[in-house]
Amino acid sequence: MPRASVIGLGKSGVAAARLLKREGWEVELSDGNTSETLLQQQQQLAAEQITVKLGQSLELNGANLPQLIVVSPGVPWDIPVLVEARQLGIETIGEMELAWRNLRSLPWVGITGTNGKTTTTALIAAIFQAAELNAPACGNIGYAACDVALSQVGRGDEGDEGDEGDEGDKGDGGDKGENFTSSSPSSSSSSSSPSSSLLDWVIAEVSSYQIESSVSLAPRIGVWTTFTPDHLSRHQTLENYYNIKAKLLRQSELQVFNGDDAYLRQEGLSNWPDAYWTSVKGKDFLISEKGFYIEDDWVVEKLTATSAPEPIVKVSTLRMVGEHNQQNLLMAVATARLAGINRDAIARAISEFPGVAHRLEYICTWEGIDFINDSKATNYDAAEVGLASVKSPAILIAGGEAKAGDDTGWLAKIHSQAAAVLLIGSAAPAFAKRLQEVGYYSYEIVETMESAVPRSAELAKQYQASVVLLSPACASFDQYPNFEVRGDRFRQLCLAWQKDWKYTTREILDAENSASVGSSGSRLS
Repeated sequence: MPRASVIGLGKSGVAAARLLKREGWEVELSDGNTSETLLQQQQQLAAEQITVKLGQSLELNGANLPQLIVVSPGVPWDIPVLVEARQLGIETIGEMELAWRNLRSLPWVGITGTNGKTTTTALIAAIFQAAELNAPACGNIGYAACDVALSQVGRGDEGDEGDEGDEGDKGDGGDKGENFTSSSPSSSSSSSSPSSSLLDWVIAEVSSYQIESSVSLAPRIGVWTTFTPDHLSRHQTLENYYNIKAKLLRQSELQVFNGDDAYLRQEGLSNWPDAYWTSVKGKDFLISEKGFYIEDDWVVEKLTATSAPEPIVKVSTLRMVGEHNQQNLLMAVATARLAGINRDAIARAISEFPGVAHRLEYICTWEGIDFINDSKATNYDAAEVGLASVKSPAILIAGGEAKAGDDTGWLAKIHSQAAAVLLIGSAAPAFAKRLQEVGYYSYEIVETMESAVPRSAELAKQYQASVVLLSPACASFDQYPNFEVRGDRFRQLCLAWQKDWKYTTREILDAENSASVGSSGSRLS
């Protein structure tokens, strides 16, 4: 029996181990962390005859070496054991590549980008599903890719290896590596399994980490949403980060680009002559003779240099606010049309699309103040977009584990949009210093979310702000396993605040009514 080692006990690592076991491999799964949750997972997998080693890293010694190593997305690609494995000639791949090898007979959509790819992926999946296609979202969103592959094992139509028809780490945010951090309880396994019905498409959000560890992943349609500096602590240089993402698009049969992204637009036709470009600014801003653009509140398609422009769907059908969401809409519609989906299905999906959790997610309203969860904004660019998308003045909650990047635009947006800033996490002192350097002094270091939420409500009343916005511009690892847990905690605190305030107000009114009735000599029945 061939031996395979899987590194990382996140949801994708577990799915990879189960898929390999189903295919007849002897599987060992290792994780450098240990916790009660991971110990429970270890026992569960032992019952499935999958060996799990906690609190230790994979070691390559002795004669009984694995023939295959599968790496979870959060595990850095250049750690010593993986470098050694490649030197020894041991095949080393990522979980996404393993899924692709089992599902390559199907057409894939692969979505990547620094920011915007989660919303775009979710919207694409919603459109495909509205067209009655079995097209689950997976990878960096939804199911682990290998869970989707597992749903198809034994159907007799996957596993074709021929030509296709078409916190070991600290990565998060735009490239949602932290979704796979093995220490996250919420990431240890998928909450449910994808449908076992025969798939029509695979809709995969693919981070730079997943592309880096994929050898042959080649989607039918590749989508690139945005490109800004991020994850440089892992990828070292902007050029390396760009080339990793470009690899996915170069291996895609059809390519869709956000033509309003400054960096991608600069690359333009010289590097991507056959791509479909998009622009929210209109036809004159397309950098090629084919693409998708917005005109008079319509998404318009122009599929060839000689074809007539054709309106597809009204932009106002989309309930999400912000120009960045119009960009996401364009890319989703472009993908759907290239896949042959009709206008009716597109319009129906867009009108019903609720948005994505943790990305400008409306939580509740208290005293006319909206509380918005933008926990997924884990870098400066995403946080700048978050502030630009809400009403001003806003009370901003920011901070966490700081990431490298240019904060200039974000700080300027704080100046123009934020009445006050509450700083949490390990980045708080550094952020306070940066705010002072640009002449902004309306900030407080509150350290924790538990302190930030009630204080934000007080400040919103004081400054007559209409919005409290959690948009951290930071990773979450200093205080939370991942940005989802951080956003969930914010949601819990906001809803508890709203509930407690209503309860307290009701008590006061009841007391006032009782006093009033008592003074008139009446009794309550």
